[in-house]
Amino acid sequence: MVEQIKEFLETYPFLNTWLPPVITVAIGIVAGRIFKSFIHSRIEKITAKTSWKGDDIIFNAIQKYIVYWFFLVALYIAAGSIEIGAPYNAYAAKLARTLLMLSITLAASTMAIDLLNEWSASKGSRFPSTDIFTNLARITIIAIGLMIILQSFDISIAPILTALGIGGLAISLALKDTLSDFFAGLHILVSQKVRVGDFVQLDSGQMGYISNITWRNTTMVERANNVISIPNNKLSQSITKNFDLKDTSYSIKIPVGVAYDSDLEQVERVTTEVAQSVIDDLDEANKDYDPIVRFQVFDDSSINFTVYMRAGRYGDHHPMIHEFIKRLHKRFDEEGIEIPFPMRTVVQKSSPE
Repeated sequence: MVEQIKEFLETYPFLNTWLPPVITVAIGIVAGRIFKSFIHSRIEKITAKTSWKGDDIIFNAIQKYIVYWFFLVALYIAAGSIEIGAPYNAYAAKLARTLLMLSITLAASTMAIDLLNEWSASKGSRFPSTDIFTNLARITIIAIGLMIILQSFDISIAPILTALGIGGLAISLALKDTLSDFFAGLHILVSQKVRVGDFVQLDSGQMGYISNITWRNTTMVERANNVISIPNNKLSQSITKNFDLKDTSYSIKIPVGVAYDSDLEQVERVTTEVAQSVIDDLDEANKDYDPIVRFQVFDDSSINFTVYMRAGRYGDHHPMIHEFIKRLHKRFDEEGIEIPFPMRTVVQKSSPE
């Protein structure tokens, strides 16, 4: 059997050159599929049971590259054994190594961005993950990977960095406004003047929710679902009212008036009960605060007081006020408490004849 194989290879000499590399590559592909099907899947099941989501992100990022990496490693080994001439052997090996490092760079970029998003979510709004951070992380990792690839080809990166420095100076002068918006965006994120999800009001009077902060502008969505794009430089210089900074709850003040012959103790008790029922029943209410009733002024036809409640955030106060007025009006009717209305007495003097 062995002698027959030798005779066959002697009959077709090109097989002596190409068969071992082909077998090496085939073994690499099969090994990659075995690793992905058995070893990697079992490790993934173990990591799925852990509380930290970072290991899931890491395995998901490298999963689609496993067979490809095994193939490139086998190709790199095969390129060293194939007899096609010294320069071409070296070129083939460098090509396989370059593709391997490029795929590792892309996997690392995906992994880093997903880990950044997960870390940001675990920290809440203190460290928002926005396009400006994710794009910066992606560009940094890809740039490092490209420099490593250039070094593998014995290409000095010092002249490239020098040229980039000179070119960057010229570009910075040409893109002065763009760079100003970029650094203003970083300042907004670091200072947390506004954060993604905050409800803010600009000095121009526009109000809405911050949906994203990019390297160029900040996107705000109005309650009418209109989208407003604000250059970061202008936003950093504007006077903004942030309704969600520190305490997201929103104070509600509802003025009410009752007749002068009303029992104020009864009025206070009934109003407090109605306000408490609104807080208990509505999800929009901030349940950490108790309602407060404060009498304030003797008006022309009524004794006026104010009811204080707190909504979960700005915008939640509308359904609370709506429900409170309905319930209070019904309860006052049941309790015989009068809500007066302004009355005017008109005296008409007859003109002398």
